[in-house]
Amino acid sequence: MADFSAKDVQDLRKSTGAGMMDAKRALTETGGDMEAAVQLLREKGLAKALTRTDRENNEGVIAIASNDSGAALVQLKSETDFSAKSESFGALAQELAEAVLAGGAEAITSKSAAIEDLKLVLKENIEVGDVAQFLTSEGSMVDGYLHGGGKAGVLIEGSGIEADLLHEIALHIAFAKPQYLNRSEVPKELADKERAALLEITKSEGKPEQAWDKIVEGRVNAWFGGLVLLEQGVLGEKETVAARIGEGTIHRFVHSTLG
Repeated sequence: MADFSAKDVQDLRKSTGAGMMDAKRALTETGGDMEAAVQLLREKGLAKALTRTDRENNEGVIAIASNDSGAALVQLKSETDFSAKSESFGALAQELAEAVLAGGAEAITSKSAAIEDLKLVLKENIEVGDVAQFLTSEGSMVDGYLHGGGKAGVLIEGSGIEADLLHEIALHIAFAKPQYLNRSEVPKELADKERAALLEITKSEGKPEQAWDKIVEGRVNAWFGGLVLLEQGVLGEKETVAARIGEGTIHRFVHSTLG
């Protein structure tokens, strides 16, 4: 009979997140060898984890790491908010963000084992979602903002803009959810389709034909204002982002959300 105690079973459960009977069976199969039992449970758990990959994981947490050289954002996804709020989950998300800040998006692979281990402990479909690294260039500044306890995150890089204002624009992005920086980034086919739809709506309203072009142009501009950061009113105000930053420049931004 394998030589192990009830305390050994308890220790194995704590270190792997396995159930009591699973831990006991693993120790029995490995003759009480704790290290071998951990590996056995890990292998069995990884096999089970493959069956979870098609389960929805819309919860999770977003972490941001920053230093003088820039900032990084990582979205770590889970199936439940309960798991996302665990200390180990948040700690790993922050580790991933620090790794990406230091080594770029490919640094995620250095944490693969830790991600797999967390899958075993939480028994959920855990995976990395959005990843971004913004390093400052000469004269530029990077700001990061987390909202809703890590349910939304923003990175933004700009130049010629005061730090407080750049942060205000980061808050605005979390609030207004723009999809593009400027109008030129919006796919032409998308804009053409919207313009055509707005023209048909305008015609159906019985507007005089001579006014169609002006009405449609106004509606198209409003549509762009919902998608394009520089054309949005700051935090719902009339003054646009472009007007607020004046001669400053926003080079890029990323907005990541969960839930």
